[in-house]
Amino acid sequence: MLHNLTPFLIHWGITALSLWAASHLFKGLRFDNTSSLLISALLLGFANAIVKPLLILLTLPLTLLTFGLFLLVINALMIMLVASLVKGFKVSSFWTAFFASIFIALLSVFIGSFITDGSPDNAIQMPQGAGTWL
Repeated sequence: MLHNLTPFLIHWGITALSLWAASHLFKGLRFDNTSSLLISALLLGFANAIVKPLLILLTLPLTLLTFGLFLLVINALMIMLVASLVKGFKVSSFWTAFFASIFIALLSVFIGSFITDGSPDNAIQMPQGAGTWL
């Protein structure tokens, strides 16, 4: 269990750093304080892990019809969802969230490529159990 803590903290930090950089680049995206930034990064990670796959599944025909470009809309919706849940996180419009989500994704991949170096030690591993899928 604890061997996943370091990769989790690394990914959380990368997301927080990307959100912070996006808030300085986009006028319509702002945080009232550091705690709202850290909570937003944590909730964005949870939303991307839990809500986003469900939305992708539900909108699969539209995603296929747009050749995957609808995924950018889903990313923007994830940022708007987190902004509605966190008190100190404000997003002015859908388009701000849209372009900020592209920036955040690219910056996270860029930073992550330097920090994690692609080593499996920094990947979050799923538990290997003897459970069966029905």
